[in-house]
Amino acid sequence: MSSALAFQTVAQLSDQLAAGKVTAVALAQACLAQVRATDARLNAFLSFDEADILAQASASDARRAAGQARGPLDGVPVGLKDVIAVRNQPLTCGSRMLEKFVSPYDATSTERLKAAGAVLFGRLNMDEFAMGSSTENSAFKTTSNPWDTARIPGGSSGGSAAAVAAGQVPVALGSDTGGSIRQPAALCGIVGLKPTYGLISRYGLAAYASSLDQIGPFGRTVEDVALVLQAIAGHDEKDSTSFRTAIPDYRAELKQRRGPWKLGVPKEYFGEGLAPEVRASVEQAIAWYRAQGCEIREVSLPHTEYAVAAYYIIATAEASSNLARYDGIRYTHRSPKATDAVDIYHHSRAEGFGSEVKRRIILGTYVLSSGYYDAYYGRAQKVRTLIRQDFLNAFREVDALLTPTSPTVAFKKGEKTANPLEMYLADIFTISLNLAGLPGLSVPCGFSPAGLPIGLQIVGQPFKEAELLAIAHAYEQAHDHHTKHPVL
Repeated sequence: MSSALAFQTVAQLSDQLAAGKVTAVALAQACLAQVRATDARLNAFLSFDEADILAQASASDARRAAGQARGPLDGVPVGLKDVIAVRNQPLTCGSRMLEKFVSPYDATSTERLKAAGAVLFGRLNMDEFAMGSSTENSAFKTTSNPWDTARIPGGSSGGSAAAVAAGQVPVALGSDTGGSIRQPAALCGIVGLKPTYGLISRYGLAAYASSLDQIGPFGRTVEDVALVLQAIAGHDEKDSTSFRTAIPDYRAELKQRRGPWKLGVPKEYFGEGLAPEVRASVEQAIAWYRAQGCEIREVSLPHTEYAVAAYYIIATAEASSNLARYDGIRYTHRSPKATDAVDIYHHSRAEGFGSEVKRRIILGTYVLSSGYYDAYYGRAQKVRTLIRQDFLNAFREVDALLTPTSPTVAFKKGEKTANPLEMYLADIFTISLNLAGLPGLSVPCGFSPAGLPIGLQIVGQPFKEAELLAIAHAYEQAHDHHTKHPVL
């Protein structure tokens, strides 16, 4: 991207578009140029339709010329994780199973971005069916971290995080089932928001674990994330879990709310396994809030130790059910080896799914099977209720919680692929929020001695994204972490 446009925020780009200093077509061309210049090293994109991108941008310029601009996202490129449906675009979910599938419809989030005038910009790489923490499980390519291309960008929305961090697009959408927005945002040095379950429609999001999945935005600043959230939040009749709630002006409120706040620090999140450089940066951020007059209280979330086990029972159980539809019969990969109906199922699923997806399907089928349902799935759901109650108890004392996002900085490719359990523990600070349905945001809070980004996770109360964004914005405005970018 040209030096004049690289790494500018949505707010800055929107002002320039409104003032006529840049056109949407020029901005789209600059993003395309940045992708061409950097993506051979990053592998953030699975595909993009250049002609369609430029047509969308041209339509935005025509609206502005006619005095019909649709707001701050009009003409702004938005990347999309390849798990969110866009009509007439690929929807592979990072899997051979859907390698040739083209979506016949738009997700609700896609419709709302189009209504806001955004330029939908390409399909971003991901762990297959969103199952992973490193984007090494994609069937097509491994995405690199822009800060160190020998390292992973996080997952499963690694392509979305890497694209924003590398200046390929100003903002992107991802999905978060156990940390898949917040963890890669932290490891790539950008802002990522997992909203309250039910705030953003899941219609058109290819399901992994339906009671945990949420769509959310990545951006360079908290304000950028607020602008995208504004466009896509709200009730949707097409999603039975969509919640009816008033949608405030997130951008206005994050600037109006000043605090001080009562902020909790969960003692269970600062124990064994937390890297010293991550602890130091997060504790410095907590100390900053204290210095601003915020009341900092230690709180306890006593059932945290059971979160990983409960999560991987519930998530895999739902995955085994959701992924049963990929059978080789209808719109998915069909094996040429098949000679009868049983062969179609056997060979097509064996060839179409990668090893991590197979592992989770097998585990999920097991915990739902006769004789084990109550011992595993039923018990995990009870633990889930206890975990949510822990958070609600804490919120009687505080407005929000401050924690690390990830226990470590980005690790090297291949470092954890041989040990699935070690990989699963990479999400230890994020999965509880999905079990509890709570909003969480990762904001950059420093760098390791090796120059790798570190994220602060702020956990909010249900449907109080406006306050969550304001708490993060206050910290961001007093620091320059978000202004630093990788050199590619």
